[in-house]
Amino acid sequence: MQIHVVKEGETLWTISHHYGVTMNEIVAANQLENPDKLVIGQALVIPTISQTTGPKPVIDVNAYTINTGETGAKEIQEVGKYLTYWMPFVYSIQEDGGLTSLDDTAMLQSASAERIVPIMAITNFSATAAGSGLAHTILASSELQDKLLTNILSVMKEKGYQGVNIDFENVFPADRENYNQFLQRAVDRMHPEGYSVSSALAPKISGEQKGLLYEAHDYEAHGRIVDFVVLMTYEWGYRRGPAQAISPLNEIKRVLDYAVTVIPRDKILFGFQIYARDWLLPFVQGQEAETFSQQEAIRRAVQYKVAIQYDPIAKSPFFRYTDEQGRQHEVWFEDARSAQAKFDMVKDYHLRGISYWVLGYPFPQNWLLLEDNFTIRKRI
Repeated sequence: MQIHVVKEGETLWTISHHYGVTMNEIVAANQLENPDKLVIGQALVIPTISQTTGPKPVIDVNAYTINTGETGAKEIQEVGKYLTYWMPFVYSIQEDGGLTSLDDTAMLQSASAERIVPIMAITNFSATAAGSGLAHTILASSELQDKLLTNILSVMKEKGYQGVNIDFENVFPADRENYNQFLQRAVDRMHPEGYSVSSALAPKISGEQKGLLYEAHDYEAHGRIVDFVVLMTYEWGYRRGPAQAISPLNEIKRVLDYAVTVIPRDKILFGFQIYARDWLLPFVQGQEAETFSQQEAIRRAVQYKVAIQYDPIAKSPFFRYTDEQGRQHEVWFEDARSAQAKFDMVKDYHLRGISYWVLGYPFPQNWLLLEDNFTIRKRI
């Protein structure tokens, strides 16, 4: 694969002629909706002979889903060959140690057909609740922890999950050690039964980092106790915050520089978001950005005839446009260049692999480049 950035005056014909491939091959690789309309700065994957020499790194690839039922099952089928693990989001914990239910039967069937290891994701928070108090209730009681772990094991045995991913967020700093002990308790219960235990971690840059998101996430303890961790290296460009790159590589590098000092590299999954965001300008507190696919980002750049720019520090593409009401917008998204930059970082740091948040946002370039860069491990 090669990546071509569209320049002024170029057409799909001139680009295809330059690389000696057909226009249809470029259209298919990038799923271009209107091949006659390219914009300056648009990154295209060119399906040429791979430039990679020697064996490709072997990695694990995980993806979360938020859609359930047949919709979620279809998302898994579409990219199943690229996945090692799949985690449906989410089984929510309850104050009595119980769990909410999830419509996951069709998804589990898809995962099985694609030889993907299904991992049960549990969490304490929701769209409307931070979950700090709920986490404290569970973490302060060994009795409730035992009940919760018994319920997790029951669901895993009934449905065929092969591990649990623990995503406790907004945990009170005072519960840090209780959280570590819960992880150890989970491992002690799960490992004899043949199940894995993993966790999701906020993107920290030091062990002393302050804030509700960070303080109870003890990188060293998680790295020692669980089988692997998902670093949630995204959401700098938060939907309720000001416009900026969602996953700026310069910030991710700071997280990895710290993480690898206390977590074994072969336990780290690099978090990669695969959605775009559109913010209204100027930012107003309480305003929420629109979230959509990379394909929709390209459609908007084409629709408003604006050039795509590329931030060389964040290694992220973006553009601005004015809508029909005269309002200014700023869009940050991912493209072939930013995906390749992230893959290079996974290689540079010799990480276990990649974890995608979240399926349901088409990004064809990503999957082609992923396969071009890596051999994806299938564990079943």
